Amino acid sequence: MPEALLKETLAQTFPASRRPRNRNLAIGAALVILFAITALAGSAIAPYDPTSQDLLALLEPASAAHWLGTDEIGRDILSRILAGTRITMTIALAPVALAGLLGIAIGMLAGYLGGAVDRTLGALIELMMTVPELVLAIAVVAVAGASPEGLIIAITASSAPRLARLIRSRIRELREEDYVSAAAVLGLPLWRILCLHLLPNAVSLIVVQLSLLAGQAVLIGSALGFLGLGVQPPAPEWGSMLGGSRQYIEIAPHVVIAPGLAIAALVFAFNTLGDGLRDRLDPNLRR
Repeated sequence: MPEALLKETLAQTFPASRRPRNRNLAIGAALVILFAITALAGSAIAPYDPTSQDLLALLEPASAAHWLGTDEIGRDILSRILAGTRITMTIALAPVALAGLLGIAIGMLAGYLGGAVDRTLGALIELMMTVPELVLAIAVVAVAGASPEGLIIAITASSAPRLARLIRSRIRELREEDYVSAAAVLGLPLWRILCLHLLPNAVSLIVVQLSLLAGQAVLIGSALGFLGLGVQPPAPEWGSMLGGSRQYIEIAPHVVIAPGLAIAALVFAFNTLGDGLRDRLDPNLRR
């Protein structure tokens, strides 16, 4: 029957295994947009001043007055979570943007020029990647200082090598294409070959990797804040909130559950967005 044949054709063209991928993209994008809106309006919609102390309401559990309870010095946890969204998002997006610029520049130059440039930059990339990202970030922030600027530098240094290696591998494949060889034969300048011929064909890889790096940046930034090497109190950064309240986990677990869930939700949002983008943009997954 024509109807049965149509259903079978649609099932083969759009198999059920691809449906969750579209949902991943929609869910991840929606969550990231929600966090972005919260980052912009968090301080305005917070019910209390995130740094205001109430010594008569120490470690109070969730209630009508304080929906997520209060911390060890009586600050409203919900207000601190909302206000801290901007700090955490900045920690995630600023170093990822910087790492993107560095990684793209280094990876494209190494991949296209080859020779001594490729060997030198490739060795530098591999050397930096032998050090675990968190250890490298701790070493950098120890030199740069425990501040928002130092944290951004540390996360940038730990994120750029991974992106640079991926871009380098992709550009080494693309430089063998006929249109790239033709552009070189025509004498086009290096910047034009890189920006107009190679970069557009690596955009999908870059977008996916940057979204995944954003989730990793949230984890690294929170870990440094937990260790006291990130944004310093009383700023409501989620990692420092965890670190400052961990000693009260047995008598008031809500003080660590709330910021912990916020970190997990933001990492989930970026990772889900990255998975959805990868499945949408990767031609090898289009059957």
